[in-house]
Amino acid sequence: MSELVKKLEALQVEAEAMLTKAQSSAETEAWFRDYLGRKGALTNALQGIGSLSAEERPLIGKVANQVKVALTTALEARQQEIANAEMEAALSAEGVDVTLPGRPQNVGKIHPSNAALRQINNIFMQMGFQVYDAPEVETDEYNFGLLNMPDGHPARDMWDTFYTTTPGVLLRTHTSPGQIHAMREYCPQPIRVILPGKCFRYEDVTARSEMMFHQVEGLVVGKNITFSDLKGTVVAFANQMFGEGRKLRFRKSYFPFTEPSVEVDVDCVLCEGKGCRVCKYTGWLEIMGAGMVNPTVLHNGGYDPAVYSGYAFGMGVERSAMLKLGVDDIRYFFSNDIRFLERV
Repeated sequence: MSELVKKLEALQVEAEAMLTKAQSSAETEAWFRDYLGRKGALTNALQGIGSLSAEERPLIGKVANQVKVALTTALEARQQEIANAEMEAALSAEGVDVTLPGRPQNVGKIHPSNAALRQINNIFMQMGFQVYDAPEVETDEYNFGLLNMPDGHPARDMWDTFYTTTPGVLLRTHTSPGQIHAMREYCPQPIRVILPGKCFRYEDVTARSEMMFHQVEGLVVGKNITFSDLKGTVVAFANQMFGEGRKLRFRKSYFPFTEPSVEVDVDCVLCEGKGCRVCKYTGWLEIMGAGMVNPTVLHNGGYDPAVYSGYAFGMGVERSAMLKLGVDDIRYFFSNDIRFLERV
């Protein structure tokens, strides 16, 4: 047992030393494959764990997990250092020659988030969806309570919320509250709407997440609506948004306002499914959550769940734009860097 522990500790030291030598994003990804990938050194080192006794295996597993966490943390830190260094080098290389004539002003264009939002809207409008505008400042009741999350429900912890100084008033964490607004306005008529707009969450800003972002919510309510209708809509959207033949997968999930619920993934356009930091080296990138509208939510919207059924979905606009444009960091969309805005 002690030999395997020493081997894991030595592997950690070796891996950290090699990581400090990585000077580019490509080298860090190669390092990941060599040490943390499915055929990496850490996996190979644990091949003999099955032959250990029942008392030894938990200790080895604990040490292996600690090594993996430490190396993953070191990898993320090194990737950030390299990204900062590359940015500094690019800025340093941009010299100014005052003897050159002035440069003409470039004509502005549509922001990439707005361009993606318009494309998504157009795709669904061609399928017969109506655009419905819902408020960005919501009440706790609409944002949570009427979506099958009463006060104290643990599912509320899925969203880090910005609350205002007015009790019961907050910035919406998702576009789903618009479902209740739409249902209460159109009940008992059938509904086929999308609800685009901004959402706000109090969370860390990373390459994959922002505290302010755009979503598009979809809602269909009527008689005899089935999961097959939902799947057909999602497949039709993905073919038009990302190109015919793109791989999709539906994974079972949980949302309090839909049952059953799924998450929909598309194979990562940035790495072609090979694995990169944006897709967390899985080869897949989530594009939306979806499911059949929970009967409680239908009832809260004014519809009789014994007569009506429906499906709903929600997607991040910037996530879709990243796939379309080959962007690997969501922070670029709101950093106001003119070089990025000109490139996309």
